[in-house]
Amino acid sequence: MNISKSLYTIFSRHLSSTSILKKIPSKYRPRAIEEAQQAVTDYLHYTRSIPFTYAEQISKNSLCTLSNLIADVDGSYSVPNFAGSIQKFLRYHPINEFEFFFESIGIDYNEIHGILPANKFFFAEDGTVFNAACVLSSFGFPWNRLGRLYKEEVSIFSKCSKELTSRLCKIRNCYGFNNVIVVAVCLAFPCALGGDGELCGETGALIDDLKTVFLDFDLLGCVEGNVDSLYEICRKIRVFYNLGCEKGKLGEMLGRNKSLFVDYTEEALVQKAEYFSRFGVRKEKVGMLLLQGPEILSFDLETPVFSVEGMFSYFGLSANELKSVAEKYPFLLGKNRMANLPHVIRASNLQYWFFNRISNGNHHLLENYVLSRPDEGLHNEFQDSLERFLSSKLRVHTMNKLEFLHGIGYGENALTIKVLAHMHGTSSELQERFDCLLRIGIEFSKLCTIISLAPKVLNQKPEIIDQKVNFLCEEMGASLDYLDAFPTFLCFDLENRIKPRYRFHMWLIEKGLCTKDYSIASMVATSEKSFIARLYGIHPAAPKQWLVCFMNKRPCSSSC
Repeated sequence: MNISKSLYTIFSRHLSSTSILKKIPSKYRPRAIEEAQQAVTDYLHYTRSIPFTYAEQISKNSLCTLSNLIADVDGSYSVPNFAGSIQKFLRYHPINEFEFFFESIGIDYNEIHGILPANKFFFAEDGTVFNAACVLSSFGFPWNRLGRLYKEEVSIFSKCSKELTSRLCKIRNCYGFNNVIVVAVCLAFPCALGGDGELCGETGALIDDLKTVFLDFDLLGCVEGNVDSLYEICRKIRVFYNLGCEKGKLGEMLGRNKSLFVDYTEEALVQKAEYFSRFGVRKEKVGMLLLQGPEILSFDLETPVFSVEGMFSYFGLSANELKSVAEKYPFLLGKNRMANLPHVIRASNLQYWFFNRISNGNHHLLENYVLSRPDEGLHNEFQDSLERFLSSKLRVHTMNKLEFLHGIGYGENALTIKVLAHMHGTSSELQERFDCLLRIGIEFSKLCTIISLAPKVLNQKPEIIDQKVNFLCEEMGASLDYLDAFPTFLCFDLENRIKPRYRFHMWLIEKGLCTKDYSIASMVATSEKSFIARLYGIHPAAPKQWLVCFMNKRPCSSSC
């Protein structure tokens, strides 16, 4: 049997919900697949005049579409007759060549119907996409990876064969690359094939960098010279461009750090890039940090435990500065995991100071830090309260919420426990609400402080939070900074508290009944009894006007 075990596994999973499994005994399924593939290959080659090489690529790499074809064949499965049944079926039922084609080049079957050309079934109706694939394949591109090019730079497949060939040869000949390097580069950076004319601008700068890395610094001599190995290297290089590093100015630095691309995986590189990006600094600075200290990729920045006070002191914060941080951000204190360090630093608004410290040759401090003693940073109140939580029926739910708080910078201290007790929702819901407030524009450190003062802010759905902030800024004319002084504004009901009180206050001013412009906090936070008493002091008839026209939400007379 020529069909690989992995392909058969994929095929079997797709067929698990279809009747075809009932037709074909399991021991005959690999044979049935092979016979169907051969029938499609022959059909595309002999009937549709598609070159044999490409017909075979299409049939061998489109198992999901093939399974639908098998399911459509009438009759029960018969070992000696199945191949003939498939061939006969194809004589009377032409297949959608584009459907087979798009799956064969590596596009997920579930995405295919969104990109199929309307009312076209055959390459003869529009062969542009197929012809482009043939040019790329003949140059050396793996057929089943062309889908990556299509999804990232669809314009490649609208080029004529001559134009595409010219572009490939230009990249190869102008830079001294061979076909294998060109294929790897274009798979990782499809934009290299997407442009027109000369190799200039960002595309030219990008390929200049890659030439410096591969040829001038001989990175080629450190890896196997096949498409897969070079593609992996290009994927790692792409991480730095995704971080915002400027094309055309990175080649030498990349070349001098060959170990970064040879000794470490793309996953390790991406994980560290994501870790340092959480400090909230510009991403290109993260890229420079990793290039200047590639050994960072081997640091364990997940599991070690640190004391917040000890970490700040270890990195050079003075005793007075540490005291100031502790007073301003008490929720940070205590222990936390290294995985949460970026948000601990960001919550203290010291991210630029800290990042500059590790960027100026001090990144080794991250690996060398250890707790000076087991009880360093230990807060007994936290431990006592945590034990009570752990004995409750909601232990898992509570621990997930606590992990969320640690994740945004809260340490193991009594204030964290108090906040925890007032928050409701799953950890994912809390994170969604937190992210919503960040997107609105509240600074990270200010948001963490707001939560420490008014934990119930996170008990609301994102759309409710959006509505309250919009009303505060657009209708009440306040800025987001007002939430620093009055964070509980976000905890009051918008429709039944905030809107009616504010609008009645504005009505009083408009009517000349109130000359004092009360603060938002005074308008919203005052109890109903005190609010009505204030209204009575403004005018004896004001409480009735409030209750009838603004609170009952029923039509008022023109005298209102």
